[in-house]
Formats: sequence, C-alpha cells, structure tokens
Amino acid sequence: RMSSGIVPAFTRHPLGLVGQAAVLDDLAPGRVRIGVGTSHGPSMAAYGLDLDRPLDWLDEYLRVVRAAMQGGRATFDGRWFSIDATLPAATDVPLLVSALRPRAWELAGELSDGGISWLCPIDYLTGEAQAALRRGAERAGRATPPLIAHVPVALTTDRAAVRAAASTQLATYRRLPFYARMFAAAGYPLTDDGEFTDGLLDHLVISGSDDEIARQLAERLDLGLDELIVAHLPVADAAAEERRLMALVGSL
Repeated sequence: RMSSGIVPAFTRHPLGLVGQAAVLDDLAPGRVRIGVGTSHGPSMAAYGLDLDRPLDWLDEYLRVVRAAMQGGRATFDGRWFSIDATLPAATDVPLLVSALRPRAWELAGELSDGGISWLCPIDYLTGEAQAALRRGAERAGRATPPLIAHVPVALTTDRAAVRAAASTQLATYRRLPFYARMFAAAGYPLTDDGEFTDGLLDHLVISGSDDEIARQLAERLDLGLDELIVAHLPVADAAAEERRLMALVGSL
C-alpha cells in the first residue's frame, strides 16, 4: 500500500484532495490511502492561515470529502464549506485522520477509515485513544476503524544515545501546544523547562537489538493496536541503520 502520510487539510480544498486521491487511485488501484489532519498553528502561520476551531473545521472537511468520494452530484452547505459539484466517478480510497486528543480520536471513529497517531505513548493509545475511537464509531453506528500508530525506532542498545537523538530530532513537537497537552494528559508532562523527560522518551521510542525491537513491535500489536507505521530514528550511521531497519521490518 501507498499512503500520503498526513496532508495538512488547511492547505487544500476538500474537492482538490478528492481529485488528487482519484488520480493516485487510477495509477495504483486499491493501493492508495489518504491521510488528513489539522496540523498546528505555528506550521499553518507560514501560509498566513489561522487555525480557528480546528476540529470543527476538520469535521466539515471530512464530511465534504466523504460526499465527494461518492461520485455524481455532491452538495454541502456548512459554516466553512459550501459546495455544489458533480464528480465523474466514485473514489474508493481509504480516508485516514491524524489524532492526538480524545475529541480528535472520536472524530476519526465517526468519519474516517482509520486514526493515525504520532508520538503518543503506547498506554495512552490503548487507553484514551482507543476508547475515544470506539465512542465516535458507536455514535455513527459503524464499526470501529483501525488505530494506526507511528512508532519511532532506533537501532542501538545505547539507551542514553537514543534519548539524546530523540531529544534533538523530536524537539519541534515539545514546542507545539497540541502535543504538550497530550503528553500531560497521558501522564508524561514536559519538564518545567519544556523538555522531554526520560520516561516519556522511553515510552515513545523503541530501541535495542534487532530481536528486542522485533519483540517490542509485536507487543504493541498484541496490546490491541491494529497497525504500526515504523519510523526510523537515526542515532549514528543513518544510512546503515535504515537498511537494517528495512530488512528487519521486511522479515517480520
């Protein structure tokens, strides 16, 4: 399968996103997945955009996308979007939604084909996130979509080196309010200086020998996560580590 990752929805009109998804699906039928999310205020400020009520906005956005993907005439009249369009054909592409806090996970459960996390502690995902995903699905009278978890992986047994690399490479996220609030809600607040704690990094990043990494990935699936997206966290030799990680994941 091929995934877009998370497209910042504020940068694309929903009809434009559906058109792009349709083109990709023509090129690789049945293999494409589209992910969308609200992004963050500082990131969208570069576009001159203001994230006003981002989840309410995303709710409308997803409903427009869903209507447009059916093909034929699509109409919607809401607070942010008003469309009346005729599309040539249905677009059968799974629609994924990024989520951090419970309300976002509920929205994913209600309107998406899967919720995607990034930098969420495992116990937060198997507790708060999964429960909220189920609530959203139940409200819509539909089956609970899968919870897809990003997992940073470092190929080294040197835990101090892992923490140092993670602190540097993931520093952006400790400065984003959405993440800081999620870390606190998960029971791993940042320090008074706004830094990651060792406990938080140990819950976010898998590391160890190849066998230890394989075991930890399997454990996360056994805990109830439906799918893992493995992200490489370089520590020393990035190219060599990436090759090892690809071989490891390919062997599982």
